[in-house]
Amino acid sequence: MDLNLLETTLASEPAYRRRQVWEWAARGVSGYGAMTNIPAVLREKLDAEVPFSTLTVAAETRSKDGTLKVLFHTADNHPVEAVLMRYRDGRRSICVSSQSGCPLTCTFCATGQMQFRRNLSAGEILDQALHFRRIEPVDHLVFMGMGEPMLNLDAVLEAARRLPDIGITHRRTTISTVGWLPNLTRFIDEVEEPIRLALSLHAPTDALRSRIMPVNDRYPLEDVLAECRRYVELRHRKVFIEYVMLAGVNDTPEHAKELAKLLGQEAFKVNLIPYNPTGMYDGSVRDTIAVFKAVLDRSRVPATVRLTRGRDIAAACGQLAAVAS
Repeated sequence: MDLNLLETTLASEPAYRRRQVWEWAARGVSGYGAMTNIPAVLREKLDAEVPFSTLTVAAETRSKDGTLKVLFHTADNHPVEAVLMRYRDGRRSICVSSQSGCPLTCTFCATGQMQFRRNLSAGEILDQALHFRRIEPVDHLVFMGMGEPMLNLDAVLEAARRLPDIGITHRRTTISTVGWLPNLTRFIDEVEEPIRLALSLHAPTDALRSRIMPVNDRYPLEDVLAECRRYVELRHRKVFIEYVMLAGVNDTPEHAKELAKLLGQEAFKVNLIPYNPTGMYDGSVRDTIAVFKAVLDRSRVPATVRLTRGRDIAAACGQLAAVAS
């Protein structure tokens, strides 16, 4: 829902009308017709002037594990993908996009290989979450879909601040970044809400990280990790480290030792991510991942292996490329 257009359209109405409309939308209703405390004439006006969603559904794909991937198109026909992940413990987590495409070209990421279109508006980000809320209640959200959230920080934060109305608290909201330093600093200095931070790291040295993630040439590890540690000092919360396991690239025991030395024991929690093939690399086998984790365990660096969801429909980490399947 374009909340700016909604505000303009209802400018002559009492302020509580805008709040009422948003509250209905956040509850997961399917359209203005369900908003029973809004006068019928006003519902008709909204139907005619404010599209209920800024996005249209182009394709839906369902995984055998229950994951649902949706390809949306914006009003100007740019592709956007988002994912609903269902877990056995009852969690319902949404992975949303902040951009159509991504300009940062990480070599292991399918999104980085597609054409970058533009930043998404706060309404377009929210409409990804609202689409899934209309299907069922949701309680977690990660900004880990298409795009680099710190390159679109204002819209990301505007959307994130409305998520509690949908049922997703700030403590269950995570913003992931490759380490885009100017807005990472802004996020740490300016954001008061307890939103979680994740760093897309994927290598323990500058030389290797620059090879697979060109952004590292601009913002090297020392500077990015210093900001992450400042986040921990200010918020008293660990930063999640995302580390995708690439066979023969970053997955040896020596890499694990270097990673443990780089991170230390206090500030970070490592998520080891089985690689979801996108064409350029092979993923590390299960035994290699287990050995890597064992090195981190011995070094007392907190680490888990991420449960992969939606790999069979190209909905897993690093696979979003806005291709209908």
